[in-house]
Amino acid sequence: MKLTITAAILAFASQLVSSHYTFPDLVVGSTVTADWQYVRMTDNHYSQAPVTDVTSPSMKCYESNTASNTSTYTVAAGSTIGFKADQAVYHPGYLDIYMAKANPTANTESAGSGAVWFKVAEWVPTWTKAAGFTWPSENLQTFTFTIPKCIPSGQYLVRIEQIALHVASTFGGAQLYIACGQINVTGGGSANPGPLVAFPGAYTGNEPGILINIYNVPATYTGYTTPGPAKFTC
Repeated sequence: MKLTITAAILAFASQLVSSHYTFPDLVVGSTVTADWQYVRMTDNHYSQAPVTDVTSPSMKCYESNTASNTSTYTVAAGSTIGFKADQAVYHPGYLDIYMAKANPTANTESAGSGAVWFKVAEWVPTWTKAAGFTWPSENLQTFTFTIPKCIPSGQYLVRIEQIALHVASTFGGAQLYIACGQINVTGGGSANPGPLVAFPGAYTGNEPGILINIYNVPATYTGYTTPGPAKFTC
């Protein structure tokens, strides 16, 4: 009996680990780059553990000191880029991508500090009273978007964030999986992207899209509310 219980515990632990993920690969067009070549190696690259404190410095890029060891990919404005996870995104939740003009360069650790981030893509859950939730990011492994053609040329950080909501019914229960890629945009325009937010700082943890019981919504519920600013478009 003891061996049976131990085996069950180990199997459950294995499932927990396998259901977590990282985003180690930058995708440019049809090219998938090597692990952590153009994406800053995150602190959870072994554990795959999420961020649960939205006030933590880890909210920026979930890494401590890997910027200078990460290459910067040159890509034209209007190109398709994104991230590939190390396995399919398993948890139900909301996924978005932000960009930030890098100052002074993308491979500088301080880049991305302050209110410099603007949202460029999102995979928004839908909900109906009859069918419940649909999760557009669930069971996908690659997430791409088009770099806005109008943003100024220069170096940027690109930040992917999946907010897993399977245990988000209590404060701090949402699990955030985060990574930042480094790019140099050419052929851009002259727009001023926004609204701009900071990480940490964009969320309090009390947003209805972060603190939510997806299995038992109120009778008055009308649909998912996305956290953070509106998506920028040219």
